[in-house]
Formats: sequence, C-alpha cells, structure tokens
Amino acid sequence: MGTKRKKSTLNSILAQGSMDIPFFLLLIVIVSIGLVMLFSASYTYSYYNRDGDSTYIFRRQIVFTVLGLVGMYVVSRIRYDYFKIIALLGVAASLFLLCLVLVLPEYKPGFKRWINLGFTTFQPSEVAKIGLIMILAFLLDKDYKAITGKIPSQSGIAKTIYKFTDGRVVLYKSFTSVIAYGVLIIVFAGLVYLENHLSGTILMLAIGFVMLFLGEVKYKWFIVAGGVVLIVGIILIAKPELLESYMGERITAWLDKDYDPTGARWQTNNSLYAIGSGGFLGTGLGQSKQKHLYVSEPQNDFIFAIVCEELGFIGAAAIIIIFALLVYRGIYIGLRAKDRFGGLLCMGIAFQVGIQVALNIAVVSDLIPNTGISLPFFSAGGTSIFILLCEMGMLLSVSRSMRKKG
Repeated sequence: MGTKRKKSTLNSILAQGSMDIPFFLLLIVIVSIGLVMLFSASYTYSYYNRDGDSTYIFRRQIVFTVLGLVGMYVVSRIRYDYFKIIALLGVAASLFLLCLVLVLPEYKPGFKRWINLGFTTFQPSEVAKIGLIMILAFLLDKDYKAITGKIPSQSGIAKTIYKFTDGRVVLYKSFTSVIAYGVLIIVFAGLVYLENHLSGTILMLAIGFVMLFLGEVKYKWFIVAGGVVLIVGIILIAKPELLESYMGERITAWLDKDYDPTGARWQTNNSLYAIGSGGFLGTGLGQSKQKHLYVSEPQNDFIFAIVCEELGFIGAAAIIIIFALLVYRGIYIGLRAKDRFGGLLCMGIAFQVGIQVALNIAVVSDLIPNTGISLPFFSAGGTSIFILLCEMGMLLSVSRSMRKKG
C-alpha cells in the first residue's frame, strides 16, 4: 500500500509526454558550438593566468555544463505546475542572495557581484534573473482578470484614498498591481546596480518590461515607462559623471572614440579589430590574434569578437541564426502552453536569452557602451551555464504538455 502511494505521488510530480525535440536539438547545437569556441578563445588567457594550464577554463566549463545538462533533465521531468511553489521560494532566495553579496567581502576590487565559495564563485544575479521571471509569471497569471479589467483594489492604501475622497477616487486593481510589479522590478534592478553591474541592471529592467508586456498590462504604462527611460538615458549620456566612476567612464569612451585608447577604449577597439580582421570567411578556428592578450576577457564578455575573427561573417551569422531559432522555438512553446503561467514562463526565459544575446553583440560591436554582459552558452561562467541550462529544463517541462496542433 505504501509503495503504491509513493508511486502515485511520484507520478503526480513527474511531467508526462515527450519534450520538444526541435528546441532540444537547437540547444545541443548551440551548447556544443559554445564549448568549442570557448576552448579556442580561452586557452591563451588560461595559459598566462593559470601557470601554464591552458585548459583550466575549458575544463571548468565542461564540468558545469555536464552538471547543467543533468539539472536540465531533472527539471524537465518535473511538472511545471510545481514551479509556482518554487517561484515564491525563488524570489525570497534571490533577494536574500542579492543583499548578501553586498555585505560580503569583495571577490574583485570595486565589484560586489560574486560570492566566493572557496572552490568556485557564485553570482547571485544569475539566480535573480530566473527568480524575477518566475515570480512575475506567477503574479501576472494569478491577477490576469484584475489587470485587464476594472476591478476596484482592496488594498489598504486604495481603501484609505477611497474614504478620504468620499468615493470620488477609486483605485483599480490594474493600477495597484502594476505599481507593485514596478516596485518589485526596481528593487531587483537596484540591488544588482549596487553590485556595480550595469549590464545586469539593464537586463533586469528589460526582463521586467517584457514580462509586463506579455502579461497584457495596459499600453499606457509602457508609454510612461518608455518616457522615463528615455529621459534618464538622455541625462546619463549628457552627464555620465552622475553614474559610478567606471560606468560613467565607459559611456564617455563610447561617445568619444579617441578617449583613452590604452585604457577605457582598449577592449572595445581590439574587439573591433578582431571583428574586422575576420572578414567574410574568418581566419580559421583557433587562429585569432586578438585573443593573445589584446582583447581582455576573450573567454567571457568579448568571446563573440573572437567568433567573428575566427569564423568570419558567415560563421557569426550562422550562430546568430541558431540563437534566433532557439528563441523563436521557445516563444512557440510558450504560445502553445496549456495555461498562462506556462506560457509566460517560457516566453520570459526565451526573451531573456534573446535580449542577453542582443546586448552582448551590441557591446562587442560598439553599438552601446561596454557594460560587461556575457553571451549565453558561450561565455565562461559556472553559475551562468548551470542556471541557464536549468532554465532550459523549465522550458522543456512546459513543452511536454503543450497543446498540439489542430
């Protein structure tokens, strides 16, 4: 009797049905290409920074990729309904870790992005990305009717205003919900900003913006938010000194192409040299010159410059197309999910990958200031690849129960 009950409980947790094979195959292709390019881009950096061990970064990435693939499979077998419970735990864990990293000793001087675990480092902002997606998917699903309809808010503030104005001012749930979501997004983005992590801040705001749009929040809010972002952007470009010193300097270096060529512009200039020297067909796999300590961090934020140099326009374009297909398939799964939570979760994850790829390529090609953002599945980073693959597991879990055509 006890065995039957255990099996019944296990079956209720396990997702039934087959995963989406096109998405899975695209994922395996992009992960495989990413590992090959990481080895090519990292071995010189590894050699000089790890006492002659040219495979150090690559070996670590292999370990975390394997762990991530195991995590992906395990997560993909869990019914995604249970992710609603994890969403509540995830937002609490994310906020705790984002606060914790601010009070712990700095792993790198001037940056509070990593928690040093001794055997490796852990980046809380990676957890926060999926934490924000999950909690917004949960709330936007739960409050859908209130957000899209005219339902009076029952919050304490709304009731107080209603009484104070003798019923002349009614606050609707759609208004108070959007304000609450906006505060949540700003708290996440603000904590990441305090880490001196501008790219992470931008990504948090972008994820929040996309999730609210997918959740069918009224368009007028996007006009207001877009206007605020535009005004803030113009002010910061005009007065970059308002930002932290390193952030302001990067904006100055982006605006003035002659600014500090051996300092603030060094990485970006050498990135452009790498892209230009790749030409149409590239110099050949492993043949990059710029990775030999010209492009700093070639294994991380600027790995796409090495991709362009070695594989050329054709290779870089092919990789962008694979990324685009992966994002498209993720959105497709989201659109065919059996409920709103699954759809929002899938599309949020897919857009997160797409936005991060677009921002990384924009930085590498000097279209936006150098903000230090990694390229998914390519850049070195144990936390990043492990959590990213677990996110893909969530998407595959939803795909197991998505509505079929017809």
